Amino acid sequence: MAVLEEDNEDQYSAAPRPPPRNNKKNNKDDELSDDDKRRKKLVPGGLLKAELRPGGGDSRPSECDQVVYHCTVRTVEGVVVHSTKKEFGGNGTPLRHVIGKSKMLLGLLEGIPTMLKGEIAMFKMKPGMHYAEEDCPVSAPDSIPKDDDLHFEIELIDFGKAKVIADDFGVIKKIINEGLGWESPRAPYEVKAWITAKTGDGKLIFSHTEGEPYFFTLGNSEVPQGLEMGIGTMSRKEKALIYVTSQYLAQSHLLPEIEGIDEVHFEVELVHFIQVRDVLGDGRLIKRRIRDGQGEFPMDCPLQDSQLLVHYKGMLLDDEKTVFYDTRVDNDGQPLEFSSGEGRVPEGFEMCVRLMLPGEIAMVTCPPDYAYDKFPRPDNVPEGAYVQWEIELLGFEMPKDWTGLNFRSIMEEVDKIKSTGNGLFKEGKYELAKAKYEKLLREFNHVNPQDDDEGKEFANARSMLHLNVAACYLKMGECRKSIEACEMVLDTNPVHVKALYRRGMAHMAAGDFEEARTDFQTMIKVDSSSEPDATAALQKLKQKEQEALRKAKKQFKGLFDKKPGEIAEITKESAETEITEEIDESQSGLRNRKSQTESAKQDSSDEKKTEREREAPPARPHGFRWFSRLRLVTVALLLLFSFVVFIYYDILVPADEPDTMVLTSYYM
Repeated sequence: MAVLEEDNEDQYSAAPRPPPRNNKKNNKDDELSDDDKRRKKLVPGGLLKAELRPGGGDSRPSECDQVVYHCTVRTVEGVVVHSTKKEFGGNGTPLRHVIGKSKMLLGLLEGIPTMLKGEIAMFKMKPGMHYAEEDCPVSAPDSIPKDDDLHFEIELIDFGKAKVIADDFGVIKKIINEGLGWESPRAPYEVKAWITAKTGDGKLIFSHTEGEPYFFTLGNSEVPQGLEMGIGTMSRKEKALIYVTSQYLAQSHLLPEIEGIDEVHFEVELVHFIQVRDVLGDGRLIKRRIRDGQGEFPMDCPLQDSQLLVHYKGMLLDDEKTVFYDTRVDNDGQPLEFSSGEGRVPEGFEMCVRLMLPGEIAMVTCPPDYAYDKFPRPDNVPEGAYVQWEIELLGFEMPKDWTGLNFRSIMEEVDKIKSTGNGLFKEGKYELAKAKYEKLLREFNHVNPQDDDEGKEFANARSMLHLNVAACYLKMGECRKSIEACEMVLDTNPVHVKALYRRGMAHMAAGDFEEARTDFQTMIKVDSSSEPDATAALQKLKQKEQEALRKAKKQFKGLFDKKPGEIAEITKESAETEITEEIDESQSGLRNRKSQTESAKQDSSDEKKTEREREAPPARPHGFRWFSRLRLVTVALLLLFSFVVFIYYDILVPADEPDTMVLTSYYM
């Protein structure tokens, strides 16, 4: 082992404390970080520093900085027991840690933040400052006498702010030059980048910095996983160093040989990336950006319902890429103008346009269920066909911002949007209509009426929106959600007639006949003018109940044709006959088989049987008795239910049914 000459104790001084961190936490131990708690173990003389070579600059490492350094550990006699440097038996790869996040020796955690870039310093540490610290987070190599004082020679190569990408510190990024915007690529984006790779000790592996930038698709394992993870945090034109350890270096087209490599440092400049979005997440609806738009994604996209202006060309995915529509040809060169959120274009088309920037051109590949299978299909588009649209977003007009509007202006905007929702409802587009009403209800959370009149108008408008949502749910067959929407109104106004009517209709559709009857009868009590509508609803309810009864009678037909005693007797005798016959057949078969093999023995046995034994009936299985009793009880209960229903409807309730009826449509 290499030996260092004995040090002069006078060259050491107490290591200066690093500058205090901006920390608003109290001094209570339970609110301190783990590193702060460890720093409380520092004692005078436990950590001494001697500067061997001065560094440059004025800045020093701080919290969350990544520090890159060589470390050589010696005994107080100067014997080297561990080192990262090749001249002392190391592999030449410097150590990397993130202050405040990585696991570090207490002495280095406290000492390295006192150094300058390029500085070499010797730290003399008592055992409690290195591997002998109680609950030390770093394991000591076998060659290190952890219970002795040790000298740590540290050469600070570099430091700077770093982004920890992998929780185990296997992927860390250090930004060299900031990029443009904030959008970052993700799978399956297409990426162009200049890339240089070196081993941890600085040996060049490859360099793609000339000719054309390296092109690849994120998510296809064309580059090592760690490099993908790092590039996924970069923005356009950003330049960064990405440190990747071996566990994130699977073989790839970019790096086919990884054997013997512990760490790779990738220097990456992200030249460009093409946004490719898997909109549904299953690979069927894909939007690929062809030309960048203006603004920042997604803040400048028409995510909200807007008035949109687009040119588009629709193509079939056949060998000829047959064009079935082109606004520049088939629409006299005029763009298509439509409002999003109203079902005016196929669903896949609208979903992708909402993710575009003004001026952007995108190629959209769409499956049939999001194209024309659920939308009026052009004559030249076959049923079940995948299609491709080339879309250019010329511009869009966002809905008016309510901020700063007075109450009257807001209510005028409410009427416009509500009217659009009502139109969608009449067209049978209940989901889209519901979305319009719910959007208004969300916006209502930020509206503050200024007086009683405005408060009353606001409350009435909000109640009607809830009831319109309930109407949409009812048409969609979601009765329970319709009832919940009605109760949003009834919680504040229990005698709201339209809410009672709508909830009653939802209860009736759900089969809750008694609850529906209660709502309709309450309507009459609280508002006599609603009696015609409530009466018509009650007649409709009666029809529903009698229809349910007919279905029940049909379902249990046969059970009501006999008297209870007759059914029970016949059922019991029939069951006993079946069981007896099965037992007799089983015994007969057994006797026949035995007679073929042991006939003499069987004859002798039969002669010895007593008259009582021969005449005894075959024993019935124990389970049969319980089965028979259960059937009797079930039939009795069904007959009792049938009798009660018969008495109620055929005796107590009049049987007259109107041929037709008209119900007031309490909509909108």
